[in-house]
Amino acid sequence: MANFIHKIKLVFGDKILRGRILFTLLILVLFRFMATIPIPGIDALRLEQFLSGNDFFGLLNIFSGGGLSNLSIIMLGVSPYITSSIIMQLMTVMFPKLKAMYQEEGDLGRKKFSQYSRLLTVPLALMQGFAFITLLQNQGILAKLSTFDLVTNLIVIGTGSLLLMWLGELISEFGIGNGVSLIIFAGIVSVLPSSISQLVFSFDPSQLPVYVGFLAAALVVIWGVVVITEAERPIPVTYAKQVRGNKVYGGVSTYLPLRVNQAGVIPIIFALSILLFPQMIIKFLVNVNNTIIQNISSFLLNLLNNQAFYGIAYFLLVFIFTYFYTAITFDPDSISKNLQRSGAFIPGVRPGVSTSGYIAKTLFRLTMVGALFLGVIAVLPLIVKAFTGISAVAIGGTSLLIVVSVVIDLIKKVDAQISAREY
Repeated sequence: MANFIHKIKLVFGDKILRGRILFTLLILVLFRFMATIPIPGIDALRLEQFLSGNDFFGLLNIFSGGGLSNLSIIMLGVSPYITSSIIMQLMTVMFPKLKAMYQEEGDLGRKKFSQYSRLLTVPLALMQGFAFITLLQNQGILAKLSTFDLVTNLIVIGTGSLLLMWLGELISEFGIGNGVSLIIFAGIVSVLPSSISQLVFSFDPSQLPVYVGFLAAALVVIWGVVVITEAERPIPVTYAKQVRGNKVYGGVSTYLPLRVNQAGVIPIIFALSILLFPQMIIKFLVNVNNTIIQNISSFLLNLLNNQAFYGIAYFLLVFIFTYFYTAITFDPDSISKNLQRSGAFIPGVRPGVSTSGYIAKTLFRLTMVGALFLGVIAVLPLIVKAFTGISAVAIGGTSLLIVVSVVIDLIKKVDAQISAREY
């Protein structure tokens, strides 16, 4: 407790760190204000009926930070930007130049890569916005729009998504933590008061064992996420001794920490984006005046609405993206070269290719544990929903996973800033 109070004093006692935190809070307040500004022509009653009990739009509402529940100008949230980031990172596998730009060209290469992701966000936002407006019109939630009104709404929705992307990047650069993750986090946390009040008013004493079971499951999930996120495998590293004159340098032993879950919460967000984006397009194509397209879209929609298929696809996507994101962000070859340049080696392993292979093999095994854990935690709420029939569990479980992971990452970022200032 004393250590916690000491850290709080350091946080608010440092002018720069205090400024970063206040800037982050200011951006999040602005984001919540934008989520309350609706687009014109909404039938609020139909919207509430449409959103109630719908898992797909419940998850989409998470990514929009609650902006979807009242069709705000940021109803798409950061979903287009996340989708464009996924597409760009998938393209690094197919195009070596993009991979070299992201991994080998330093900060300048990563800035170019990020710029391409931003440019790709524009057509994706317009595409998603058009599909979503058409779907809402077909459901009677929005009145039939003229061409001018449709274009105007598309510009407003697309601009709102781009503005949210920009605010997220401002947090990452001038605030503290990952901006996009914090925006999703803020959206989830913002609905907690209404969810708690709804739970209190609809409390049924006969369902007390179910409530206790949900609380216990939530605590287990939180504990598991914290343990797996913090777990690491230290690889011993020794620096070779160097004799210069009468002095001996080096010979120090340290370790290289390999995390069990290098990717954090990113695989969950990526997997949900991949599952949500096609569903939005398919729901739009179902109403196209073409029998073949309608039949194919209906088949795909029924397939995605099948809980067993959805759960398996969700698990596999989380598993694959955990490996994929780890491979992009952690390069064993680069680590091996850096160790060799600095005169360091892993005891019992030859420098160079052997060291790279050893690190890659160890990382593969660790990531297997992290990927399996994330996949199981991701589909656990769906399994609980299948037995209890409560649809809010699926959304709440995903939200809990994202919130815990983002909080852990934020605490680490704050600790890193405190440590830097103490030194």
